[in-house]
Amino acid sequence: LQGPRYISPVPGGGFVVSEECGDVKVFMSSCKLLCSLSSKYGHQFGNPAGVCVDTDGSILVADEQRHTVHLFPEHGAPICLVSTGLQRPAAMACSSSGHLFVADAVENCVKVFK
Repeated sequence: LQGPRYISPVPGGGFVVSEECGDVKVFMSSCKLLCSLSSKYGHQFGNPAGVCVDTDGSILVADEQRHTVHLFPEHGAPICLVSTGLQRPAAMACSSSGHLFVADAVENCVKVFK
């Protein structure tokens, strides 16, 4: 890993890690690299920060530089979930009821999205 930043468990074992170098990597429960989101989806991150995984197993990534949150489904193209209202998204968490919690480091608050 190059500058690991945020980490989240993945259902069924394994974990996802954001890196300072601008990538997000997914590891299996054996700690073996499964994939890089940049490579798998052809997505270019600015500065990936917080990561979490929703109840469907999709990976969500906050991008500090681009002020966005993207969802990366197991199959299909990435989806931009939040494109406005974030100054510097950092840590994130997904709830089982479908809420997304994003800590905004500039505004010193937690924003909740449904």
